[in-house]
Amino acid sequence: MNIYDLITDYLNDEKNALIPLLTWFLNRVMEQEAFEQSGAQKYQRTEYRKALRNGYRNRTLTSRHGELELRKPQFREFPFETKVFDKYSRTEKAIENAIVESYIQGVSTRKVEKIITQLGVENISRSRVSRIAQELDEKVNEFLNKPIESEMKYLFVDATYFKIREGVRYLNKPMFIVAGVNEQGYREILGARIADSEDAMFWEDFFSELKERGLRGVELVVSDGHKGIQKAIQTSFIGSSWQMCHVHFIRTVLKKVPKKQHQQVTERLKEILEDASKIPELVHEMDVPGARKAADTIERFKDSLNNYQAFPEEHWKRIRTTNIMERINKELKRRSKVVGAFPNQEALMRLGVSILIDMNEEW
Repeated sequence: MNIYDLITDYLNDEKNALIPLLTWFLNRVMEQEAFEQSGAQKYQRTEYRKALRNGYRNRTLTSRHGELELRKPQFREFPFETKVFDKYSRTEKAIENAIVESYIQGVSTRKVEKIITQLGVENISRSRVSRIAQELDEKVNEFLNKPIESEMKYLFVDATYFKIREGVRYLNKPMFIVAGVNEQGYREILGARIADSEDAMFWEDFFSELKERGLRGVELVVSDGHKGIQKAIQTSFIGSSWQMCHVHFIRTVLKKVPKKQHQQVTERLKEILEDASKIPELVHEMDVPGARKAADTIERFKDSLNNYQAFPEEHWKRIRTTNIMERINKELKRRSKVVGAFPNQEALMRLGVSILIDMNEEW
């Protein structure tokens, strides 16, 4: 099918014809790149040729319109390079690095050899792992140290937990991610760290690093109820408010009551989140055996449940929870699932931050 047929199909059926059109276009882009790198068209005899063609390798590219099945040219003398897969290959390399490093250290699953084969990884060696790691570390460090140029009125902090190997043990450790929303309403992922502890010193150091990179203008920080975050916000962002995420608040309270009461308590909690004047009434109701810990929790967070209401009402839905981070966490889990347990913290950071870079570019 030629380009004219593709365009006609696209005009007649935009939804179903866009993928073939994009596939044709990106394949043509790679053919042009192959011509520029080899110095000659396919089958062309010329003294300027620098490499011989060696067929194609089928590659899948995930786009927001669906999966594209592309044909990537190959050379005999040196690897073919393309801008088409830049973003895709960054995350793919991070996944490859984590899996192969696990394989070398003997901590991989039984499926790892099959996964390595599917990735097309050949000549597995420590030196290859080291080269990939060095390349990824440069991109990770560049992203985590880039200047924060805009003022960030709202700050969101949330965590996703991963299994990491330490010695002979596997530990669940949180990767904390900080995102901001500037005065123009644009979101930006600002930083990420794996936490060995969650005390105030950890957070003060993390926030201090963000401020050194240019973080300023923070008026509201939204997170779960870790005491370390609360304390660090008071010293790091003087004059700002802390908002307890409503979703985390409900989960925290429900942990303190019997499961059979969850539905009833959830409904009552939603009432006080809509009308703070009902908080004393609910605390009094729950000041009974079996629910006193839940009452204490409500009492502890009552002054941090409605700080979002000091800001424009059209922002309320977005700034009373950390739901803005939900898609980030889901994507991190989805893309890292193939790895399973990470061989070390560095491997997690390479993959995690590579995914964050992709998402930040999309935002």
